[in-house]
Amino acid sequence: MTNWRGKHNYLARRVGERALDRLLLGGWFAKWSYRFGLHGKLGVTHYAVELAPHKKLSTPLKIAFASDFHAGPTTHPQIFDDLFDEIDRQQADLLLLGGDFVSCQARYTEEFSARLSCLNPRFGKYAVLGNHDLWVSEVELSKALKEAGVEVLINQNCALPAPYDSVSICGLDDPWTGTPDPHQTFHNAGEVRILLMHAPDGLLLLDGHCFDFSLAGHTHGGQVALADGTPIVVPHGPLCRKYWFGRHAIENNGSLIVSRGIGCSTLPIRLNADPELVICTVS
Repeated sequence: MTNWRGKHNYLARRVGERALDRLLLGGWFAKWSYRFGLHGKLGVTHYAVELAPHKKLSTPLKIAFASDFHAGPTTHPQIFDDLFDEIDRQQADLLLLGGDFVSCQARYTEEFSARLSCLNPRFGKYAVLGNHDLWVSEVELSKALKEAGVEVLINQNCALPAPYDSVSICGLDDPWTGTPDPHQTFHNAGEVRILLMHAPDGLLLLDGHCFDFSLAGHTHGGQVALADGTPIVVPHGPLCRKYWFGRHAIENNGSLIVSRGIGCSTLPIRLNADPELVICTVS
């Protein structure tokens, strides 16, 4: 695997992100976009995930998945209050987070960290980082998430406590901006493997490893889409148009669920691609 972190400091990208921050007046455009309904309306999408009979859980596991906050000048912070209020209502057992927490500057974690700290699902909070996080500052983002009680998984897996001790959350590093290592990610993982990754392109790097189901974001559902939801533009990545939103059967593997995410990237606008919280009930 190519170690982009070791070879690149993303200086040009960081300069571009700072320029975008100034261009968008530190969130002024996002404020008016949200006020006029141009961030879309937060919704909840429910999925039922059935495991193979020999992997059946003693009681269903309810998972909340949120991705792509993009806290910063492109996203009005009120959307995070909307999100965390909804997570509270859903009363999930476990919270998984799919990366791209900020845009432009790491300090924007302040817009959601206090509310995130107050969420205490019974079986924890886990996250992977996205390309925007790595462009800004992996160290600062990881520190802020840890202080909010979130365990960041970088090519790691973590077993849940009983009665779900057969379940491992397997966090694969960002496919193109990080240093993904599937062998390390799945090493000694439990019988039930939930793959958490930022982008669908992680599927290309699994090298034969299998999962029971996977969660990803990155695509934003296109963020700006046609009336039927078909994305006009999708982010970089060869699988992002194929798996731009929803549930997909993956040949010889578990299913992939791709979220439209929460915030906005580059432009503070969502059209026909509403933000969403994903709830999976695993049985």
